Amino acid sequence: MFLLYIKAFHIISVIAWMAGVLYLPRLFVYHTEAEKGSKQSETFKVMERRLLKAIITPAMIASWVFGLILAFELVDWAHAGWFHAKLVLVIAMSGFTGFLSKWTREFAQDRNTHRQRFYRIANEVPTLLMIVIVILAVVKPF
Repeated sequence: MFLLYIKAFHIISVIAWMAGVLYLPRLFVYHTEAEKGSKQSETFKVMERRLLKAIITPAMIASWVFGLILAFELVDWAHAGWFHAKLVLVIAMSGFTGFLSKWTREFAQDRNTHRQRFYRIANEVPTLLMIVIVILAVVKPF
């Protein structure tokens, strides 16, 4: 029963993490259009900081904690190639989250150097990672 609760909390935290990493680059797209120092730009800064600090980072940490508990309890590490691949992709997703944090700081300091197109493309990265991660976790192809 305990592991079912851990699995439920893992899924909940992953959903929150993904919601944040899919939304924050979209905010960046709109923020690039706002004039530096404008009320709109300052509003985006608050939204971006809160999303990162209150949702994305705690959800990522919870995803890791619950996921590692499940991994140590349920995964046969010697025969889990799918899990090793998933782990690498989750590390990549965590790295992408680190880039989101960096870009949030750059916007907060009015030092963004990227254009909308950059953030539109960046917005696709977590989607692609998520698709492969879920397929690996559910199908366990190898």
